Amino acid sequence: MNSYENILDLIPQRSPIVMVDKLLDVADEFAVSSLEVKQTNIFSKDGYLQEPGIIENIAQTAAAMTGYATKVKNQAVKLGFIGAIKGLKIYTLPKVNTTLNTTVTVQNVVMNITIINGTVKVGEEVIAECEMRIFIEE
Repeated sequence: MNSYENILDLIPQRSPIVMVDKLLDVADEFAVSSLEVKQTNIFSKDGYLQEPGIIENIAQTAAAMTGYATKVKNQAVKLGFIGAIKGLKIYTLPKVNTTLNTTVTVQNVVMNITIINGTVKVGEEVIAECEMRIFIEE
């Protein structure tokens, strides 16, 4: 898959909390998204996207991956909830008018819990990373 631009088909979130613009690549075990950081973003402050926006960006990239998988099967997009965040490292806050490229990789699935690793980059620079446990509503 190359790109899926109608992100609202894949995630349950709606404005003003949409933290993914495009799904750039997706497979069973990974997804890559992009987000242009705008001053009007609900999590932008003083010219930078704040920590909650970065965390939500990782979670919504995982949601888009799951949403794409359900869309392919002609099923409804399911709700997911962050259950735990482990090893969160935010090295720098991204400036407004930069583009985030976020990669999530599935580490394990146990019943309705998906464990992912998320990495957020601006260009080639890693600005944040963590492990996230996401509970998927059945």
